Amino acid sequence: MFYNYSGKTANDIWKQAYKSVTCANSVETRGGRTKEILHATMSISNPMQKWITCKYPPISIGYALAELIWILSGSNDAKTINFWNPALPKYAGEYKNYPGAYGDRIMNRYGFNQLETAYHTLVSCPESRQVVLMIWDPKTDLPQNNGTPNNEDIPCNICSLVKVRNQELEWTQIMRSNDLVLGLPYNLVQFTSLQEILASWLHVEVGTYNHVSDSLHIYEKSEPLLKLQTCDFINNDSLGIERYDFKRVIDKIYSGMYEISHSECNENKLMSIAMQPTGYEAYDNILKIICVYAAYKMCFEKLQEQIICKCTNPIYKAMWTNWLEYKIKTK
Repeated sequence: MFYNYSGKTANDIWKQAYKSVTCANSVETRGGRTKEILHATMSISNPMQKWITCKYPPISIGYALAELIWILSGSNDAKTINFWNPALPKYAGEYKNYPGAYGDRIMNRYGFNQLETAYHTLVSCPESRQVVLMIWDPKTDLPQNNGTPNNEDIPCNICSLVKVRNQELEWTQIMRSNDLVLGLPYNLVQFTSLQEILASWLHVEVGTYNHVSDSLHIYEKSEPLLKLQTCDFINNDSLGIERYDFKRVIDKIYSGMYEISHSECNENKLMSIAMQPTGYEAYDNILKIICVYAAYKMCFEKLQEQIICKCTNPIYKAMWTNWLEYKIKTK
């Protein structure tokens, strides 16, 4: 039996899924007791509205955008991304390089860049049904015969199915396992962003985003803290970018992230990183939010205010304020 959720925005489908999962049966798992539904499908008709703002506690906008750039860069460097999510090793293990890193899997794992190959295939043959971006690698990701995982960072995402129909890029994401609270809000950001980027390379419109979670669940220990809130904002930033500019822009932002996370960074240095122009306002805003989080972590309060004022995307500013108020409240 499939559970189907559809709506215009990520908020629409998350609210529906939340109501279903919190009423589901309890299941004992390796990580603790969960409420789980199997075979959930979600469809978003306007993937640009990818941000789940209706969830409380709020998602970390700083981490979400840092992780997006980390993925787009093809990195698997743990120290870089751990700066924006210090709790990550608790879930993904203590590694120098994360073995399940999505960007590395898509851009490097099989000896070629799958996103580039998808582009070339769809330019040459827009009607193709053979474009699949593969993340899951059975050689390393299937458990051992006794059921023991091969490592602590087994990817939850399996693959992306990509098609062009009616001059629109349709995207279907397949997941073996999906945490409603800690996973889904970030996964939607990651793969709708890839959809936007590839659509812009192909000069087609963004179609529907479709998401299949074979196990959509919430850990029962998280449930008492979880609630819905009214926080609806429109995302005005399109991540469409010229293909010839993509690597330059992503490398510029990622190099700033690497410098912040691997060296001592004073206020002047952090401000100079935050204000580097990429040539695209949407990516300038991403860089600013990434640096606002760094200023927060380094206790540069005035710098936080200075950088956030320069951000032109209202939803980013609102989500940052919401997350910051939550962190202050729960200290």
